[in-house]
Amino acid sequence: MIVCDQETAVVILSYNGKKWHELFLPTIVAEAVSGYEVVVVDNASTDDTHDYILENFPSVKTLQIAINRGFSNGYYEALLQIKAKYYVLLSADFEVTQNWFPPLLHAMQHYEGLAACQPKIRYWRERELFEYAGAAGGFMDKWGYLFCRGRIFNDLEKDNQQYNDDIEVFWASGGCLMVRADLYHKAGGLDKDLYAHMEEVDLCWRLKNMGYKIGYIGSSTVFHVGGSVISYGSPQKLFYNFRNSLILLLKNEKASKLLWLFPLRLVLDGIAGLQMLAGGKWKEMVTIIKAHFSFYGGLAMWLQKRREAQKIITVRNTIGNYNKSIIWQYFALKKRQFSKLNFQPKKLS
Repeated sequence: MIVCDQETAVVILSYNGKKWHELFLPTIVAEAVSGYEVVVVDNASTDDTHDYILENFPSVKTLQIAINRGFSNGYYEALLQIKAKYYVLLSADFEVTQNWFPPLLHAMQHYEGLAACQPKIRYWRERELFEYAGAAGGFMDKWGYLFCRGRIFNDLEKDNQQYNDDIEVFWASGGCLMVRADLYHKAGGLDKDLYAHMEEVDLCWRLKNMGYKIGYIGSSTVFHVGGSVISYGSPQKLFYNFRNSLILLLKNEKASKLLWLFPLRLVLDGIAGLQMLAGGKWKEMVTIIKAHFSFYGGLAMWLQKRREAQKIITVRNTIGNYNKSIIWQYFALKKRQFSKLNFQPKKLS
């Protein structure tokens, strides 16, 4: 068990991440004077990550996980062994900036009912752009599709300081997520069976179903490399995106809405598969089919997880839900920027 002297543990899950630690860990450690401790969790790496950390960063605490069972399971196991008031889940391929942490801590201390929050996330390779994994806060449309301020599908906006505010969102990025440790554990933590992708959305949804708020803090900025473990557009990413989106709906959505939403999503997934086929993308179409079979094969487990998730529901906080279809807005109406959606997020208070 790691007991932190500071209130906050910045927990970095690492798999063969030495090259990212060489780039980014010096700044993370230097910024720790603002009030956090750094814990690197070696998720069964096959390189010399653990020895490198011990040799070069004596102030950094380390944990080792014997078997790599994915991103969500790595954090699930690690956070059971770390005692702190707050966790910051920080992926190894993130670059932090000067004074990135104090605005997040201030938000957690001063906004009533705030369970978790994220900073502004920009793209490390094209630094003026927002980044796919969270951008300026996450939302969900009426059909259960996810999108962000600053990034809708594959369109990235340039950061012109238009999203420097503090707002309530539906979900915050798991790449850099600050969360109250007691609420994290009360909600059940990250679902280790999701493996990777959307596990943070699932956690945020459960926290919101408990009546808490999820926030975006625009005065804190980090940069994300992206795709360093599972690359963007890969069949593996496509598989988890399709499978896990169904799991999230089944676990967390109201039964009355599932009655019509689930059949609709199955139809829309089928249309997506046919589009892949028409475009000659056979592998992608097969991946979507595999994702559905994986979901159906684990249906008994997912239903049990739904029963567990329903037990913690108090008052559903639906702020951050977009009551239109983002697919229709984007593809049919050509609204490629958040400002075109006529959707005004709620300020944090």
